[in-house]
Amino acid sequence: MGIMSNSVSIYQYEVTGEIPGNDHRMWVQQCLEKNRFEPIDATPDPESTGWVRFDEHMNSDFGNLASFSFEDYYIFTLRKDVRKVPAALLKNLVEKECGEWLKERPKLHKVPFGRKREIRENIHAALLAKSLPDPSVCDVLWNEKTNILSIASISTKTLDFVEDQFKKTFEGLGLVPIHPIRRAERVLSEEHRPSLDKLNQASSRDVLLQIKKNRWLGWDFFLWLMFRSAEGSSEYKIVTDMGPAEPGEIFIAYLYDRFVLTEEHEDGTRKNSISGPQKDFSEARKSIQSGKNITEALLYFEKDMLKWKMSLKGDVFAFGSFACPPVKIEKDEMTDPMMERDAVFYERMSLLETGLQVFESLFAAFLSDRISGHWPQILKAMNEWLHKV
Repeated sequence: MGIMSNSVSIYQYEVTGEIPGNDHRMWVQQCLEKNRFEPIDATPDPESTGWVRFDEHMNSDFGNLASFSFEDYYIFTLRKDVRKVPAALLKNLVEKECGEWLKERPKLHKVPFGRKREIRENIHAALLAKSLPDPSVCDVLWNEKTNILSIASISTKTLDFVEDQFKKTFEGLGLVPIHPIRRAERVLSEEHRPSLDKLNQASSRDVLLQIKKNRWLGWDFFLWLMFRSAEGSSEYKIVTDMGPAEPGEIFIAYLYDRFVLTEEHEDGTRKNSISGPQKDFSEARKSIQSGKNITEALLYFEKDMLKWKMSLKGDVFAFGSFACPPVKIEKDEMTDPMMERDAVFYERMSLLETGLQVFESLFAAFLSDRISGHWPQILKAMNEWLHKV
C-alpha cells in the first residue's frame, strides 16, 4: 500500500547533506528527470528501474513541479520492472532442443557444453522477449523542512534497494535510519541526552551496532506500555512540536490484543505470537516470566474522536500496517481535480504526521520514566504486576 492509503507500512530516515543551489525544488526535479523510469515493454531488456509520479505509476514526466512538490514535501515513487523466464519451462525447452540437435547427429551421445549454453541463451532470449514485465513500486515521502524521509515499506530488501537508488539519484545526500536510540535522541531535550548516553550500550555510532546493542529500549518500552495499559493509565499529553497537534493536547495510547515475543537460545531464536483480547495480559505476562521479551506489538491511539493503530517492531521502530483515520474531503461537480488532489494530499499528511507525533509523545513519556531516578520504583511495580496471580 502507498503513502496515500489509509493504511501503510513505513520506515523513516534522516536526510543528511546539503541540497546544492538556492532553488531546491528545481534541483530535485532535475535529479528525478535524470533518473526517471524508462519502460521496457517494447525492448528485450530484462529490467528497468527509475522514478515515476506517486499518483500515476505509468507516468515518469516530472516536467511540472506540481507532479512531485507540495510546499515542504516531495513525493515520488520508485518503480522496478523485471522480466522473468519460468525456470521449469526454460529447462524443458532446452532439453527438447538438445534432443533434436542430437537426433541430427547420431554419432554424438552428448551435446557439447558450448553448444548447450548457446541453445539455452537463445531460448532464454526468445522467451524473455515474449514475457511481460512484472512491476513493483514503492512510495517515498520527503519532508525537506524536517529532513525526514519516509519509505512506504518495512521490508529490509526493499529498504536497502530504495536507499541505494535515492543516494544514486540525489548525489551528495545520505540517509540515516531513525532507529530507537536515534528517535530517543530526537524527542529528548538536550539536558536529558547525557542520561540517555549512559544507557546506550553501543560502543560506536555504527547503525547496526546501535540497533543490536539497544534492543532493550524496545523491550522496556513495550513492557512499560503494557503495564500502564493494564493499570488504566492510558492518558498522555502531546509534548513534541513536530506535527500538527499542539503541545499539551490529550491523547489515549494503549496495547490490547496482539504481541510477538521472542527468546534467544544457543540453538536459535524462539518466537510466539499472542492475539485476541487479553484478560490482564496473563498470557503475555507468563511468556515474559519465562524469559521472553515483547519485540512487536499493536499500538492503539485515540485523539479528538480519531483513531490510529500501528504494528510497531521494537528492534528498529518500523511502523507496520500504520492505519490512520480515513481522509474525508467534501467535493462536488464544480471541484477542480487538481485542487481536490492537493486537498487530499494535505489532509492525508496531517493525519499521518499527527499519528507519528502522538507516537513520539508516548515514547517521550516512557523515556521520561526510563531515565529518571524513579525508574527502580517503576520497575519494581512492573515486576510485582508481572508475577501477580
